[in-house]
Amino acid sequence: MTAQTEKDWPDAVEVLNEHGHSDIVLLCEHASNHMPAEYRQLGLDASHLQRHIAWDIGAAEVTRLLSARLDAPAFLSGYSRLLIDLNRPLHTPGSIPVLSEDTGIPGNVGIDAAERDRRAKIMFSPFHDRVAAHLDRRAAEGRSTRIVTIHSFTPVFLGVARPWHAGVLHEHAAGLAEAILSGLRTDTALNVAANVPYVISRDADYAVPVHGDDRGIPAVLIEIRQDLLANRAGIEEWADRLAAALPAHETETVS
Repeated sequence: MTAQTEKDWPDAVEVLNEHGHSDIVLLCEHASNHMPAEYRQLGLDASHLQRHIAWDIGAAEVTRLLSARLDAPAFLSGYSRLLIDLNRPLHTPGSIPVLSEDTGIPGNVGIDAAERDRRAKIMFSPFHDRVAAHLDRRAAEGRSTRIVTIHSFTPVFLGVARPWHAGVLHEHAAGLAEAILSGLRTDTALNVAANVPYVISRDADYAVPVHGDDRGIPAVLIEIRQDLLANRAGIEEWADRLAAALPAHETETVS
C-alpha cells in the first residue's frame, strides 16, 4: 500500500494512550470528516464537509487533550459520519443517512447491501471491535472502567436556537452524569443539563448502550456546543473544564 493510499484509506480507529492509568475510557465517534476520493464527497460541495453533518467540530481536539490530562485511553474515528455513523446502530436510518439536518446526501441514496456491508466492514466494525477488545482486557485484569464519549452540537438546529453550553447524556449512568454536571456548574455562568440537546436511545445511539449499559459500565455522552470550540482557546478551556469536572473513581453500578 502506498503512502497516498494509506492517507486516503486510514485506519478506522486512532488509539491514543491505550495503557493509560485512568479508569475513564474516552471515545470520539465523530472525530473525522475524511472521505476517500472514490466517494467523490458523496455528491456534496466541499463546504458541506466542514459542517456538523460530516463530523463533530472540535470534538477530536477536546478528546486528545482530555486523554493527556487524565492519562486516559482514547479511541477516535477515522472517517466521516456521512459514510457510516459510528454512533448509530447498523441498518437504522441514521447509520448511512440520505438526509442530514436539511441537506440531502446524494451519494447515499439507493446504495446496495454490498456497499453498506463494505462500509461497515472497513469503518464501523474495526472501531467498535477495538473498543470492545480494550474493554474485555480491562475486565479480565479487574480494572474499573467508566466510558465518556465526546461530541459537539450545533448552536441552531433547523432554525431553533439551543441555549445550552453543554449536555451530559445518559441512560443508566445517572450518577456519573450528575457528578459531571455538578462539576461543570461550579461555573455559574454555564447553562448545562442532563439529556440535552438529545437523549440516549437504543435506536439512535450505539456506544453508550452497547459498550456501557450492556456491560454494566457507567457510560455518558458529553455534548459541547460547537461555537464554544471554534478556536484553540475554547478547545483548551473545555478540555480543562471536563478534566476538572470528571469525578475521581466512584463505585456506581449500572442498573
